[in-house]
Amino acid sequence: MPRTASTHDMIARPSIPTVARSPVAARAAVFIDQDGALLNPLQPNADPTQLRFRTGACDSLAALAATGMALIVVTNQSGLSLGRFTRWEFSQLQAVLERHLSEAAGITLTDFVVCPHTPTAGGQPACLCRTPAPGMLIRAARAHRIDLAASWMVGDTLDDIEAGRRAGCRALLLDTGRETKWRRSPLRTPHSSCTGWEAVTPLILADRHSRLPLGESTAALKG
Repeated sequence: MPRTASTHDMIARPSIPTVARSPVAARAAVFIDQDGALLNPLQPNADPTQLRFRTGACDSLAALAATGMALIVVTNQSGLSLGRFTRWEFSQLQAVLERHLSEAAGITLTDFVVCPHTPTAGGQPACLCRTPAPGMLIRAARAHRIDLAASWMVGDTLDDIEAGRRAGCRALLLDTGRETKWRRSPLRTPHSSCTGWEAVTPLILADRHSRLPLGESTAALKG
C-alpha cells in the first residue's frame, strides 16, 4: 500500500529560517521535487493519467537507492488549499507514482512530503514548508534520521535550490527550462547543474565518493 502523503501544517512566520542539521545524523538522502524534476509538468488537477516521468529519472533513482541513499519526494501542492483537487484525488496520483517507481525500477520511497499551502500574494511562502522554505526537508530528516549535510536536493527551479541550501543540503539544478525568473543569490546558487537525469547520479556519487573516509568509499558506492 502506498503511504499517505505527509502534509505539514506549519505555523507561518515572518521570515524563513536557515536550519542546517538534523538532530541525529545517520543516512544520506536525495530529496526530489515532484513536478518538473521527477515528472513532466502536470496540469493542476492531480489526474494520474497525465503522469509522465522525466527521461532517465527512474534508472537514476534506482542507482542512487542502490548505494543506500534514502529517496524522498517533496512537493508544493497549493491546489489542495485552493480546492483544485482533494487530498483523496492527490493520493490517487501518489499511488500511481509510487507503483510505477516500484514496478519500473524496484524503488521504494522513504517518504513523500507535501506542502498544501498557498503562497502570499507576492509569491513568497506563507508557511515554513513551501519551497523555498526548507520545512519539508527538515521534517523528513528528523523523521528518518537523515544527515542533511550529506544529502542532496534535486529540483528544476531556484526555489528548490534555496530550500536545499537552507536545509543544509547540497543542491542540484535539473535545468529543464522551467526556471524563468533567475533571481540569483548565494542561497539560490546550485552546487551542480545538468539538463538531464543521466548526469544526476554521476554528479551525486562523485561528490559522495570525494567526501567519504579512505577505505569506506568503495564499499559505500557499491551499496
